[in-house]
Amino acid sequence: MRWSLIIFAIAATIGACLPEAARADSEVDRLREALRQAIAHARVLEDQQTASQARQIESEQESKRLKGEIDAEKTLTKAAEKERNDSVNEFNRRLDERNAVLEKWKSAYEEAATVARAKDAERAKFESESKAFKASAKACAERNIKLVGIGNDLLGRLDGVELGDVLAGHEPLIGFKRVEIQNLLRDYQDKILEQRANP
Repeated sequence: MRWSLIIFAIAATIGACLPEAARADSEVDRLREALRQAIAHARVLEDQQTASQARQIESEQESKRLKGEIDAEKTLTKAAEKERNDSVNEFNRRLDERNAVLEKWKSAYEEAATVARAKDAERAKFESESKAFKASAKACAERNIKLVGIGNDLLGRLDGVELGDVLAGHEPLIGFKRVEIQNLLRDYQDKILEQRANP
């Protein structure tokens, strides 16, 4: 509309500037045709301008719509990122708790294993000592049986000693019997010492 007014004003000014006598019909027709073309061109330009403005408004609206979508996506992205961070933090917290519990169990297991090894070593030592004591007790019992036999043999010999044997043992001149008795006592002493338990 604005272009058509400008063109109409130009045409009116041109028409007013020409002297009336000099105007010819053909000139008027030519000017009218030029005016019509200028008005048609102005209308095309106005239509183009209107379409351009409509496209601009549509573009602005599309831009606002896209900006809204972008803002919504940013909000969703921030929420998703926060949720992911919270999940990662929770996972790390639980992992740390599990590691702490695992360390406690590991420490308790190592302590129990140490105690078990010490008990096993102590048991093995006691078993070894028990075997040694059993062997020693068995050897002592066997020696005791031999000592009892030696004692019974000695008592049997003493029981068979008569007055003549005692007098012969005190016989001052030759002393054969006394030597025989001393040799017999040494033999019994050696037998008894052989049966002595080793410390």
